[in-house]
Amino acid sequence: MPKPFKDLDTVVTSEAKASDRTSASRGAQLESVPGRRRRRVFTAADKLRILREADAALASGERGALEALLRKRGIYSSQLSSWRAQLQAQGAAGLAVRKPGRKPQLTEPERQLAAATKRSEMLERKLHIANALIALQKKAYALLDLTLPESDEEA
Repeated sequence: MPKPFKDLDTVVTSEAKASDRTSASRGAQLESVPGRRRRRVFTAADKLRILREADAALASGERGALEALLRKRGIYSSQLSSWRAQLQAQGAAGLAVRKPGRKPQLTEPERQLAAATKRSEMLERKLHIANALIALQKKAYALLDLTLPESDEEA
């Protein structure tokens, strides 16, 4: 066990070096944890520029020019082909950056309309049940030969 030093950083580094030596002597590989990488986002202008460079590389006829461009930019050929499809289908506006993930099925006004429609249908069902109960009460009064109480609403 190493003798403790006054400087805490020195103690930690000396213990780390000792553990490195012991794991290295056993043939174990040290595992390094890479930092979290953020997803790259290409603007529409970047995509258009890369597409033009790719077309120029293809037109040059030089062998491996397109592959070199893809390696240089760090993109896959599938990205390039999807950008081309977006450009053909929607023009330059199709290359614009979109928010990742699912698109909402309904807009806010459509969502409010759906909620209001659902509430209206629920209230109509309750009204139908209430009217059926009132009709049943009237039949019960008629069967029992009772007179219905007079209400202010009918007058």
